[in-house]
Amino acid sequence: MGLRLNIAMILMLLLLKSIGNIQASIFDVKQYGAKANADITQALTKAWKAACASTGQSKVVVPGGTYMLGAVPLEGPCKGPIELQVLGTLQAPEQQTGDSWISFNHVDFFSLSGSGTFDGQGKIAWGQSECSKNKYCKQLPINIRFNFITNAIIRDITSLDSKQFHINVLGCKNVTFERVTIKAPETSVNTDGIHVGRSTGIHIIDTNIGTGDDCVSLGDGSQDITVEKVNCGPGHGISIGSLGKFPNEEPVSGVKVIGCTLTNTMTGVRIKTWPASSTGSASNMHFEDIIMDNVGNPIIIDQVYCPWNQCQAKMPSRIKISNVSFVNIRGTSKFKEAVKLVCSKGVPCEKVELRDIDLKYNGHDGPPTYHCINVKPTISGNQNPPACTVKA
Repeated sequence: MGLRLNIAMILMLLLLKSIGNIQASIFDVKQYGAKANADITQALTKAWKAACASTGQSKVVVPGGTYMLGAVPLEGPCKGPIELQVLGTLQAPEQQTGDSWISFNHVDFFSLSGSGTFDGQGKIAWGQSECSKNKYCKQLPINIRFNFITNAIIRDITSLDSKQFHINVLGCKNVTFERVTIKAPETSVNTDGIHVGRSTGIHIIDTNIGTGDDCVSLGDGSQDITVEKVNCGPGHGISIGSLGKFPNEEPVSGVKVIGCTLTNTMTGVRIKTWPASSTGSASNMHFEDIIMDNVGNPIIIDQVYCPWNQCQAKMPSRIKISNVSFVNIRGTSKFKEAVKLVCSKGVPCEKVELRDIDLKYNGHDGPPTYHCINVKPTISGNQNPPACTVKA
């Protein structure tokens, strides 16, 4: 299936391309005192402020080399389109407080590019984190935050060994991630690759993610999201949720996960909501042309998601899931339970479709299985393992 871009995204990409053809004013951080193998926090801040105040197209450049960088917020709005091109390696402090390392805030017509690496140096922090067991744990810095960014493209960068999430997207509109690389070991804690929340028109394309948590996770308020041609693994798969943990969460709708490959991940594609949740909804979510290679539970709807017993598991989720399709999903399952559809007894799932599912079990204790609760999916095409309901 070809790339599915909405009109707003196409217009935005064309405009960014035309802007890129305009001669930009260059703001090299070395002109502001940056030196290789030294701290460039002040130099980058000064270069950004000067570029942001410049009318017309501007570009902040971090040349090749390795640089130390403390926590830095790069603020908008700017007077014209702005680009940050990182060609070297930026290294975070090994010991750092706060919830972010680099944040971009309130910027319109923004580009982040270059072959550079954002090295979060998270190895020490992972050993200190209790977030996998304690909901009151101390939050660690996210490598890169995009807060209230509009009309932006992020491409060709690498996020390495973040202390927490690699990339967090909040309150953004019309943002494309293309050819992004995310790397952290499978043992890294709470290191989601790209997390999206309360944002519209986010597109993640041709991206390679290997980490210790979800490769892509979509929180509440995620709307018009495309995840296409993403290679995921190691990690926990591609997830919508978890949803319903907090009051006043916004609906999730219009999600397409297309043409992705998941390899040796804990789970495959999944939708997860908390029991005893606040009221909410998740609808129009479509997973198509997905390859699973030794994936634990390749297809999951889990409305009793309750890690570390941090919830009232006996009370049903109140997140309504509807209009969901899993189409042409094939490959191998690490576990016998290849398809797990566990919906809420309070608000059962509606309009769930499974078409052309072909999943083989890598074990030797019998064939793969379906598990369905509080859902009557529509079944068509090839079904391996045999579906849990009669074909419609």
